[in-house]
Amino acid sequence: HKLRIIFCSNNQFIELPKVLGRCAELSMIGFKANKIRRVSAKSLPAKLRWLTLTDNEIEALPQEIGDCHYLQKLMLAGNRLQTLPATVANCKRLELLRIAANQLHTFPTWLLSLPRLSWLAYSGNPFSAALEAEALADSSLDNIHWDSLELDQLLGEGASGVIHRAKYSDKDSTHVAVKLFKGGMTSDGLPQCEMAASVSAGKHPNLINVLGSVTEHPSGAKGLVMELIDAEFSNLAGPPSLESCTRDVYSADVCFELPVALCIARSIVSVVQHLHQRGIMHGDLYGHNILHCGEGRTLLGDFGAASFYATDDRALAGALQKLEVRAFGCILEELIERCSVSELTQHVLYQLNALMLACVREENQLRPDFDEIGRQLAAISRAYELKTELADAI
Repeated sequence: HKLRIIFCSNNQFIELPKVLGRCAELSMIGFKANKIRRVSAKSLPAKLRWLTLTDNEIEALPQEIGDCHYLQKLMLAGNRLQTLPATVANCKRLELLRIAANQLHTFPTWLLSLPRLSWLAYSGNPFSAALEAEALADSSLDNIHWDSLELDQLLGEGASGVIHRAKYSDKDSTHVAVKLFKGGMTSDGLPQCEMAASVSAGKHPNLINVLGSVTEHPSGAKGLVMELIDAEFSNLAGPPSLESCTRDVYSADVCFELPVALCIARSIVSVVQHLHQRGIMHGDLYGHNILHCGEGRTLLGDFGAASFYATDDRALAGALQKLEVRAFGCILEELIERCSVSELTQHVLYQLNALMLACVREENQLRPDFDEIGRQLAAISRAYELKTELADAI
């Protein structure tokens, strides 16, 4: 009766156990990589907050999932879903949704009415296949033979793969970063979809440059070769914890000077605008996917949850972009909370807070777009600079 969390990944369950629904305090369930085909309404506890059913064989979800009013995170990538129950629209607290690599033939546009949805991944479905195939076909990415790479130290590991420092012998033994994907399915979707988004993202000062794709790996693993990032860069935040669920975790001693926070915010807006112009929704716009140097320059990485959309479908494109506006609003809130306050910064932080509140509004269509956010951040930055110059002159 006191059980709050249960993880049963990589087992042989063929249905989500109904007994879970009788656990009064159970809020977090993970049955990744089983053989689950059936999900009964009886298996859904009243306090369910986080449900992971990635990489199973589920063809349908019960309508009663709409009764899970505490649900914040729903991970369903790698199943056989052809539709989503419309009752999911009743899950007003849902913030993160993964429906990539299923059998959805149309995009469920009603998802865009969810007031808190901020992180969405839907690549690898029939309705998105044409755009993904086009992206890969248009790619001019170099093929880099595995034998030309000499792996060195481990640099990091995420949901989709591991990243190593490596020596690239075909480029005068240049040091690069090599990301090898873990397998055929990740918590966000398919490796080939991540590769399509990574190469379609193009070049931008706040993106990590992709040099090529790995070929002829002994085990057939897929991978990307990227420029090696300077060691001064580190993750802006840590990933969400079991307790925080959908929000990043920061070290207690993290603090930003206001000019640095403004620079971080403006660089994030710039790179997201660049992606949106190319019809790419990042899908995982989080501090833990942003590298920063401590002085304001950032690099956005990890395209595992990225999804393509048609930019000429103005209504859909605008609504999807405003999901990421809310995700940006969450990052902005985290930056504001960690800014040092003084007489000079107090008014500026008030303006930033007003912008943040506009970004996280529950009505998707009432949020500002990234063009407007960029203009407001530029005006706030200039106002702060003038105020600082005046204070120095006095």
